[in-house]
Amino acid sequence: MSSRDDSFELYDLRVEAILPEGKPVYCGARPGDHFELRGEMLHLPQGQGFSIYSISAVLPLLAAKQRETHLNDWMTSDAEIACPDPNCASRLRIVRLGKRRFSHAETTAVPLPSKDA
Repeated sequence: MSSRDDSFELYDLRVEAILPEGKPVYCGARPGDHFELRGEMLHLPQGQGFSIYSISAVLPLLAAKQRETHLNDWMTSDAEIACPDPNCASRLRIVRLGKRRFSHAETTAVPLPSKDA
């Protein structure tokens, strides 16, 4: 067994519904609606739903937002995603929370490449 450190860190994320006052919202979002991503697990508060169409708009960006990005990368600064319904004024804000440490061996069956490779 190798003593090589196989750990890595990812940000936990909170995705919040942003609802502009006086604008139409058609996705069913309510003030305070949110979900969190911890590792690969999506967590919604008890009794709260979230539109699958809204989630589909933000889903492709979440893996990148979980990782460290260069200070000048747009992924570092841009955090609001428009609702996929062009008639809906809501947005989704991705907020980086604390970091969580994972083990490569506990997240995949594929071994790390050898140091010599």
